[in-house]
Amino acid sequence: MRVYTIGFTKKTARDFFDTLRRNGIKQVVDVRINNVSQLAGFAKRDDLKYFLVELCGADYYHFEFLAPTKKMRDEYVQSKNWDVYAREYTGLLAGRNVLDELDRAFFHKETCFLCSEASPDKCHRSLLTQYLQEHWEDVEVVHL
Repeated sequence: MRVYTIGFTKKTARDFFDTLRRNGIKQVVDVRINNVSQLAGFAKRDDLKYFLVELCGADYYHFEFLAPTKKMRDEYVQSKNWDVYAREYTGLLAGRNVLDELDRAFFHKETCFLCSEASPDKCHRSLLTQYLQEHWEDVEVVHL
């Protein structure tokens, strides 16, 4: 199973949607805490839903249970302690029983996890995909 990740920050709308189209993405799973922020530009929830269908023929989902808590995110922004954040977020995934919430069959279409960070290096989407790789067999991750 292959899953993709993408962040929208530092991308133009053209680059963002062209990247999704080139990679055959058919469903985008938004893992942000706040998907309606004015700062999100073209990636604001309702606009993103529209653009995904019209430009990529892709479906949009918001799986809030995959997002970190606001408190957790705020503490990370203040402390910049990635190790603590990674440990807390991974614990949150386990505590929320995300493996029971996610069905592998859902990923039969090319699926991309979305958040705002430009790079997956210090982003919870990379922690999420690592978690899936550790618990499910044959998970390949492609960061766009």
